[in-house]
Amino acid sequence: MSAVTHDEWLRRAKALEISGAHHIDGADEPGGGGTFHAVSPRDGRVLAEVADGGPAEVDAAVAAARRAFDHGPWPRLAPADRGRALVRLAELIEDNRESLALTVSLEMGKPVTDAHDIELRAAIGTFRWYGQLADKLTDESPHTASDALALVTREPAGVVGAVVPWNFPLTLAGWKVAPALAAGCTVVLKPSENSPLSALLLGRLATEAGLPPGVLNVVGGRGPVAGRALGLHPDVDVLAFTGSTAVGRHFLRYAADSNLKRVWLELGGKSPNIVLPDAPDLDRAAATAAWGIFFNQGEMCTAPSRLLVHSTVAEQVTEAVVRRARALRVGDPLDPATEMGALVGEAHLGRVLDHIATGHDEGARLRTGGARTLTGTGGTYLEPTVFDQVTPASRLAREEIFGPVLSVLPFDDLDEAIRLANATEYGLAAGLWTSDLTTAHRASRALRAGTVWVNCYEEGDLTVPFGGYKQSGNGRDKSAHALEKYTELKTTWIQL
Repeated sequence: MSAVTHDEWLRRAKALEISGAHHIDGADEPGGGGTFHAVSPRDGRVLAEVADGGPAEVDAAVAAARRAFDHGPWPRLAPADRGRALVRLAELIEDNRESLALTVSLEMGKPVTDAHDIELRAAIGTFRWYGQLADKLTDESPHTASDALALVTREPAGVVGAVVPWNFPLTLAGWKVAPALAAGCTVVLKPSENSPLSALLLGRLATEAGLPPGVLNVVGGRGPVAGRALGLHPDVDVLAFTGSTAVGRHFLRYAADSNLKRVWLELGGKSPNIVLPDAPDLDRAAATAAWGIFFNQGEMCTAPSRLLVHSTVAEQVTEAVVRRARALRVGDPLDPATEMGALVGEAHLGRVLDHIATGHDEGARLRTGGARTLTGTGGTYLEPTVFDQVTPASRLAREEIFGPVLSVLPFDDLDEAIRLANATEYGLAAGLWTSDLTTAHRASRALRAGTVWVNCYEEGDLTVPFGGYKQSGNGRDKSAHALEKYTELKTTWIQL
């Protein structure tokens, strides 16, 4: 855990040197599309001028990635050599861990201790894990007739466009970039315009780690311009996106309107967290529910934003969550004592407040929070918010809010809980609290979600896949399964 004090983080923030240039073909490029301000949600301060990429910059990055794939050494390296380069990159991220954590905290508002201890740990581990996996994959030789030899080989798919959101800018970039690079692909990464700075620094570290020019390119820019250009580009073979379901639909259209590139989507969520009366520890279930919805300011696609509680324990659990919400310390992201930082920006804060207003209008009962706070800081802070008496058909229960807003819904039996849990267009994650093994197995199989946590939430490691059902997307990040997105299967049949 970082031992840096509040005063020291403030000093480092003032001294931090930040570049907003694109990183294309192994070098920083200012681009010709103008700039936009990277504004810190901590206090509204401008952090940097970021190069505003458009079609010309995306063309240059894709051309560099195409040259590196078609003619460069990266796809032709021994997998062990690619792996060593990714491990070197992980080591460089570790060497720059505190400056990267500070950049993430300043650009998107999460507590710097969370950025350092959780986000950077995940990013470092991702590049190291895929680096170590790179030479562990094997091709196949299926058993055939005696007069033939069949070979099934995995080959890198080509140029990958990766578009990632602002809530975990380095972790989610790593989940796309690391397996794509391990497979031998080249990458153009387009970070969110709300959190571009840490990803641009990642591109420079990749070059420093020895990745050949063009293997990892990072283009700053806005989604409707740079993201669209990447989605429509005919020389992009695979597009991997994490973000909203609405934008995911655009990328599917871009693929249809261009070269039918494969599109892999990790989209929104409205995750249920089911607490049965036989939960092994109701206080722990409540504490985990509160942590899950308020961690990272609730800006998580897997956030357990629907707390489904058996009616016999609903008030007990709700009151415990409310107590924890009221005790949560909202404050300066650079203060190590802060437990919840700032939402990513004014526009997003406004959307979350609109959802809260809708909750009032729909008749839900506000148990705590619901208002903007720390208004004198210039930042975008919100009180942890809990509603109960939420109806299943309400917007609070159906729509992704992506903020620290919890909806509590009671149920009377397990079948009703599963019906409520599955009554959503999303299917990213779910939680379940029970002491009964049969109930755990039955419910986890019935829940239509890519991940089900039993008696915990947000646990796991890189060995397990992550992704969604229904309108939460397709394909899987993490684990060896992620490589399936970035490889092609080739069959070679040799008649003997």
